[in-house]
Amino acid sequence: MTEPIIVDVPHHLGLEEAKRRVGGGIGKLAGMFPGGAAVEHHWEGDALAFTVTALGQSVACRLEVEAAKIRAIVDLPPFLGLFAGKIRDKLLKEAPKLLK
Repeated sequence: MTEPIIVDVPHHLGLEEAKRRVGGGIGKLAGMFPGGAAVEHHWEGDALAFTVTALGQSVACRLEVEAAKIRAIVDLPPFLGLFAGKIRDKLLKEAPKLLK
């Protein structure tokens, strides 16, 4: 298993509004992974746990929503570890757009 990708996205929305926007944008998350599709998700308190299938691999992800930031945690399987840098860059660029 590779090291997880962890990205913090600051916001000024407050907890409930950030959760609403994250929930509404879940379908866009698969596009952040090469060959990504089929997002399955569920809430665990203030965290959204979801799985993306990318290039035939399951990627476990978690968005921990807080009042002033969202922490994205992506556990890549070893095969997708080659794409870690590109996935991190895409998250940094695209994740703030999910909150708009």
